[in-house]
Amino acid sequence: MNAQYLLGALKNSFRDKRRDLLFTILVGLVTAVLLIIPNGFGSEAAGQENAERVRGKIVSVDNSMIKITGPVKSGEQLLEVQILSGQFKGNIYESANNLVGKMEIDKFFAPGDEVLTILNLTEDKSEVVWATVFEHYRTDKTYFLASLFFFFLIVISGWTGFKAVVSFVFSGVLIIRVLLPATLRGIDPIPASIVTLFILTAVITLLIGGLSRKGFTAFTGAMGGVILTSILAWFFTYWFKIHGAVRPFAETLLYNGNPNLNLVHLFIAGVFIASSGAVMDLAMDIAAAMAEVLEKHPAITRLALIGSGFTVARHVTGTMTTTLLLAYSAQYTAMLMAFISMGVPFSNIINMVFVSSEVLHTLVGSFGLILVAPLTAITGGILLIPAKKTKGL
Repeated sequence: MNAQYLLGALKNSFRDKRRDLLFTILVGLVTAVLLIIPNGFGSEAAGQENAERVRGKIVSVDNSMIKITGPVKSGEQLLEVQILSGQFKGNIYESANNLVGKMEIDKFFAPGDEVLTILNLTEDKSEVVWATVFEHYRTDKTYFLASLFFFFLIVISGWTGFKAVVSFVFSGVLIIRVLLPATLRGIDPIPASIVTLFILTAVITLLIGGLSRKGFTAFTGAMGGVILTSILAWFFTYWFKIHGAVRPFAETLLYNGNPNLNLVHLFIAGVFIASSGAVMDLAMDIAAAMAEVLEKHPAITRLALIGSGFTVARHVTGTMTTTLLLAYSAQYTAMLMAFISMGVPFSNIINMVFVSSEVLHTLVGSFGLILVAPLTAITGGILLIPAKKTKGL
């Protein structure tokens, strides 16, 4: 009987691994397709056909027209840039860098800096009309950092780490290539974000947790938490009278060919998107812990398993809410310091729309964590234990 049990367990394990592998390959293929299919934005947009983005190197600078006031620089910086890639490699072009006196948007270059250069070409693309030094070149550094992160994730976590890499890349591609363009085309940000998160939650939880009862428990709990968080975000945003233009470049969208974009809904969507990662994390923690308890104690009753889920939830929720506070606080530290340094009274600060929006963002996101914990525990008790084992609970 032990041999038959072992054989059955091996067959189930092989079946689960094969199913897991096929699902991972499917997600990878979908990611590749999303990257290949044009979406009409970025370099694919109209007016970008005669522009080439290349790597360049600053050869010389002329700072004679730069005015320096403390840490702020303003004026015009004249540059000579040598092209390091593309069909015009080796050529040297003159360019200008205008500084408006705002450190958050100004760039200041020095000889030897590698830069991203935009070459505007003639109609036949045979000559350069002018060259624009856009920014410091960070593409290679970004790829290196991402590769280092993925490498250690896979080395430390093995196959699960590889699936995490696939889900990480899929999430980024789905948001950048699907969600954001869809919103720019006029689709309401709230339903668009909920549908996107439904797909992301399914892919992430089922990749990490497997196509199993554990994975479906995490998915159900996390998606329930996302929906509840979106409802809270909608209610409190309108109650607080947050106008939506509280994020960098939000108002710019209105004057950049998107006058019908609902900034309030965009803010609401941002609230529950930002908290969805922590919600999935918490749901997976609880589902995995409950599955482990069930594996070690197969005779456990449904109510006892739910009780174990609640015990795990209480501990994890306590630290996760603080984690969200610390993660969000970095976004508005400078803003609060500026108000405090100017001697603005606390009653004024707490009622400012920029501060209220961040308070709402933090508390609603944390509220979602509190709600997803019992939801996942109850769902786990229902899904993890088959119906035939629940007589008498």
